[in-house]
Amino acid sequence: MKLRDIYDYLDELSPFSLQEKWDNAGLIVGNYDTNIEEVYLSIDLDEKMLEKIKPNSLIITHHPLIFSSIKKVNFDVYSTKLLQILIKKDISLISMHTNIDKTHLNKYIAKNILDLDIIQSSEYIIYANVNMKFDDFLEKISIKLGLKYVKYVKCNQFIKKVALVTGAGMSLLDNVKADCFMTGDIKYHEAMDAKTRNISLIDIRHYESEQHFSLLLKGLLEKYLKKNKLQAIIMNSNNPFEFYIKGEAIE
Repeated sequence: MKLRDIYDYLDELSPFSLQEKWDNAGLIVGNYDTNIEEVYLSIDLDEKMLEKIKPNSLIITHHPLIFSSIKKVNFDVYSTKLLQILIKKDISLISMHTNIDKTHLNKYIAKNILDLDIIQSSEYIIYANVNMKFDDFLEKISIKLGLKYVKYVKCNQFIKKVALVTGAGMSLLDNVKADCFMTGDIKYHEAMDAKTRNISLIDIRHYESEQHFSLLLKGLLEKYLKKNKLQAIIMNSNNPFEFYIKGEAIE
């Protein structure tokens, strides 16, 4: 199957034109005329994962390997080191980032993973009714996402409405109209800002809130690839972070 055919299907599914100006979704490595023999899905790339992937394959990731211009290719930093492996093994790479955030991912996480009662959505922000005590809701979210350690800011004992943005969404705080905001990569001063606004926060972390990208895309691609005698294989990269509390390593 030609890479161009898969790219066009993805573009219809979640147009690459929807991505933010700073983003780099689309074809990152490869040629549209390449014959693809295997399709793999992952939130990111890492070396161990690439060791297992066969030549003449396509990887579809959530995060682009390359965001800005590369001025040196010296193979000692993350992007160029993995780029070398991709080229040597004739592995193509497509990324679906802010485009699929807008069209599918945030809604999918809210509904299918967190089991939230969605009442409204914008480009990125998903709103849902909660009507639960903060502590009970915090426990529910931690279980749904498999979080053994959760960082949070509690401004109120009860949550009526929650806002959700997967990945790193604190830049959207000005637009949040809810009792509680769930997103990842929350910084200290951002937490101080939210507390001043009386908006509770739950840090659902970056990897953990977006790792289900692969499962989402597998479902969206399954019928199309099957017609072409291919299947989408989930092979997620590893979360680079580990957590340490009271002498115990926590995944």
